[in-house]
Amino acid sequence: MRFVLFVVALFLAAPAAAQGIQQTKGNYEDKFRQLDEVLPTPNTYRNASGAPGHEYWQQKVDYRITAALDEPRRRITARATIRYTNNSPDALPWLWMQLDQNIFRTDSMAELTDAFGGPGRRGPKVSLGSANEPTRLSMDELRRQQAMADNTYGYDINAVRLMDGADLPHTIVGTLMRIDLPAPLAPGETTEFTIDWAFNIVEEDAVVARSGYEHFPDDPRKGGNDIFLLAQWFPRMVVYSDYEGWHNKEFLGRGEFTLEFGDYEVEMTVPDDHIVASTGVLQNPDAVLTATQRQRIEAAKNADAPMFIVTPAEAAAAERGNPRGTKTWKFSAQNVRDFAWASSRKFMWDAQGVKQPGAEHETVLAMSFWPKEGGELWRKYSTAAVVHTLKVYSRFSFDYPYPTAQSVNGPVGGMEYPMITFNGPRTTLNKDGTRTYSLAEKMFLVGVVIHEIGHIYFPMTVNSDERQWTWMDEGLNSFLDSVAGYEWDPDMPWTRSLPRDMVSYMVSSQQEPIMTQSDSVTNLGANAYGKPSAALHLLRDTIIGRERFDFALKEYARRWKFKRPTPADFFRTMEEASGTDLDWFWRGWFYTTDHVDISLDSIYRLRIDTNDPDIDLPRRRAERAAEPEVVGIGLNEQQRLPIWVMENPGVTDFYDKNDEFTVTPKDRKSYASFLEGLDPWERKVFDRAVKEDANYYVLNFSNKGGLVMPIILGLTFKDGKTEKLTIPAEIWRRNAHDVAKLLVFPKGKELVQVVVDPDWETGDADIENNHYPRRIIPSRIEAFKSERSKSRVSRDLMGEAAGAEPDGRK
Repeated sequence: MRFVLFVVALFLAAPAAAQGIQQTKGNYEDKFRQLDEVLPTPNTYRNASGAPGHEYWQQKVDYRITAALDEPRRRITARATIRYTNNSPDALPWLWMQLDQNIFRTDSMAELTDAFGGPGRRGPKVSLGSANEPTRLSMDELRRQQAMADNTYGYDINAVRLMDGADLPHTIVGTLMRIDLPAPLAPGETTEFTIDWAFNIVEEDAVVARSGYEHFPDDPRKGGNDIFLLAQWFPRMVVYSDYEGWHNKEFLGRGEFTLEFGDYEVEMTVPDDHIVASTGVLQNPDAVLTATQRQRIEAAKNADAPMFIVTPAEAAAAERGNPRGTKTWKFSAQNVRDFAWASSRKFMWDAQGVKQPGAEHETVLAMSFWPKEGGELWRKYSTAAVVHTLKVYSRFSFDYPYPTAQSVNGPVGGMEYPMITFNGPRTTLNKDGTRTYSLAEKMFLVGVVIHEIGHIYFPMTVNSDERQWTWMDEGLNSFLDSVAGYEWDPDMPWTRSLPRDMVSYMVSSQQEPIMTQSDSVTNLGANAYGKPSAALHLLRDTIIGRERFDFALKEYARRWKFKRPTPADFFRTMEEASGTDLDWFWRGWFYTTDHVDISLDSIYRLRIDTNDPDIDLPRRRAERAAEPEVVGIGLNEQQRLPIWVMENPGVTDFYDKNDEFTVTPKDRKSYASFLEGLDPWERKVFDRAVKEDANYYVLNFSNKGGLVMPIILGLTFKDGKTEKLTIPAEIWRRNAHDVAKLLVFPKGKELVQVVVDPDWETGDADIENNHYPRRIIPSRIEAFKSERSKSRVSRDLMGEAAGAEPDGRK
């Protein structure tokens, strides 16, 4: 396609004019509208830059707990002394506590609102059925129903008292409890009270929870053995924050927790042959460990590889024996938001020191606890993955803030708490007594350890609200665990982390905005883990660039370490620290269900018309000659039909030797007149354009998915060379539906192919409309044999009744 110079200006101006009209007419959408009207107004607690304000505050809660594990009854009995400090500017007439074990009561809101066949609580799946399929109840679900029927779960709150022994009035509301104070707790004041409670520990394999016990009936010890994972095991103070007041949303199982920081002194009395792993630092090793085990711990602090503290042989001996009494393990933890522990005689235990020169904790003990069922998989990879995680995450945030980091094997697939995580993968026991594992189990272990240890940074230290905004910890952590995963081994087939992994979810009808509250999300894994991770990868590798992104993320982590950020704080910090307006990105990825699908609809190649008839008219003649011949003329030639003018030369004239492209003196005079009419600057521009004879390409794009994104182009030229060009997302700012872009290349540099998103960076849903010219779509022929119907009417019941065994042939 050709154009004269003045047409260039008209062509480039036209889209702008049309887009300007669309601002007030038609289907205009402002994808770049700022989020100011959506985000909370900055204040003295949280400022406009995303940093804590100069009057930022948060409450402090300290716990002293004594607990006893009754192994035969699988029951916890405990007492806590709780010291609550009101750092808010408000007087508090009451306090609220979380009673998370109450979720397992048969009359709990979680149990009563669990929709059959729908997403929701962790645990066995059931099928609602359809016209062609029956409604189904799995064996796992039957087991759960029977466990709930056979046991009484939930807290027994035996007493709530002031320190002088006076009873405190309290009201239980599902998984919450209100404690009415004798007088409002004024700003800056502290109150202290005690609470006595007990509860039956759920069997995690039956009920499916975030904690519980696992029974091993086949262990050598008569009656078998158990692993106890204790979390959400004590009444915990509900958060009181500047942005919500009391966080009184019921615990329904999906939305996790947000908690207050404080100091803990905890004593757990357990059978004397148990090993306890716990949040905090062991305060009485002389009373619960052997001298040899204590020596091993000291040696492990400077070891280059994990060292056994409790060996396989010692764990095996404990498994076969019986306790002679009890031991009390004492742990202390400072500035943590929660406390969890595990106890079993089955545990092996290894440890390795991780050095952090100049940090508050210069040596961190990375540790793992696992039974023999974990096998070589755990020995090789658990503590190693802990060490790797600390090194990667600290690079993106801050030095690991605690003295220990632990991975404990048990029935919970993956859960996180300060300094301790519960992780599930195990080996397979073979008939010859060996234990082996699949690549999937190896990936699961390495991946889940990285993920759960990573949670000690987010949200155990950067204390986001998991129940309200699950993506703030799960999504951010999934992003970082994928970074750590690829740094562990890039050849392992990691999934659900990159934009390309999320295409099927982002085009599905089951998608909800990332900002949806967790208990309302249909597909929590994709919504809160995968899609936010994909968004952050896109920001880091494509939109902002690694250097500025990493700086901004580290600033966010530093600002909100041991504090409680909201989404607005994250969004504002990332923009402020990176120097990039990202409101369009947050709006599209986090507040809508749009997906990425940019189509390259057409490309026009334009070259300059010289207006010189001695140049342009011969070129136009050549272009005409290159056009396909009229079909009828070709058929006439095949039939050898005579041509009149060739058989009758007398009828020829001037036009038989000169066509419409013949140059005349008038053409040359018009050309000279055109040149004389140009202003000096126009003549200069025109002469240069003619001399350069550049290739002008106009690329027309349409946004079919709705999500505005940078347009990344893979360009292939006639000489075989390739280039990559990124057009910022702001090209869509005036028209989010259709845009055109002019690309100019020097003479001789001719485009032959353009591909949008050639490296699949953006998660474009339809890669076939990314190619211009369109490519032949690659596919496969799958050879298969049709299966016979499995319905009973299609079976040979006659033969089966007679005991016949068909040979499989028809």
